[in-house]
Amino acid sequence: MYKSLVLMSLGLLTILPNFSQLIPTESPPQNSMNTNLASSSIADLEKAANQQINQYRASKKLPPLSIDPRISQQARIHSENMASGKVKFSHDGFEGRVKAITIPYQSVAENVAYNMGYSDPVRNAVDGWIKSDGHRKNMEGQFNLTGIGIAKNAKGEYYFTQLFVRSR
Repeated sequence: MYKSLVLMSLGLLTILPNFSQLIPTESPPQNSMNTNLASSSIADLEKAANQQINQYRASKKLPPLSIDPRISQQARIHSENMASGKVKFSHDGFEGRVKAITIPYQSVAENVAYNMGYSDPVRNAVDGWIKSDGHRKNMEGQFNLTGIGIAKNAKGEYYFTQLFVRSR
């Protein structure tokens, strides 16, 4: 079976402290079949991403992140905008996403990823974040809330946005 060329790019942006960093990486295709694409909806993929991230956090003796629908909505909109080409793959508009969630916060961070051609795009994205120092720092951060948004375009590219929030 022909596998499409797969690109994995990851990004990181954190407020408080204020800094940003984009980290491009390439990863080989994963053979994990944790998420069956034939029967998975985008909502199922988002749930799987949250489960995998919380499993990772548990392995580090960190509490799980709670999904907040306001945060997920902003993450999903950003992923949809990247997938459609409305915005480039980036953290552009991050501050607007943070304001739109209307949650009093101490700190906020964001991870983004995209890939295509993998049997388990969620596992590929989460594994890529774990392998990246900046992204792993967000995943291990002292956050209590999260939102995950995934979008797929007509080319079969999956775009991921995860926002991490430490509420006040």
